[in-house]
Amino acid sequence: LALALVEHCHAACVNILADCTSIYRWRGSIEETTEVPLLIKTTASAYPDLEKEIRAHHPYALPEILSVPVGGGLPAYLAWVAEQSTRS
Repeated sequence: LALALVEHCHAACVNILADCTSIYRWRGSIEETTEVPLLIKTTASAYPDLEKEIRAHHPYALPEILSVPVGGGLPAYLAWVAEQSTRS
């Protein structure tokens, strides 16, 4: 998934974090599973296509997809994210 997001210019970079244990309620039962969180760097304008790509390839019926707005950052890095998250 991470590779596809970068290859299709939906994201500039994807960090694949360490496995974690998630405990949650799903369809009336408490579930416990191992998951691999991803930090995906993209732009607000690229987000809709990014979300579609995740939903199309994620094994969960309801994947955890959260958009966290960026209030600032190194201008050159933010420009790189914007450049890499745009289809040519």
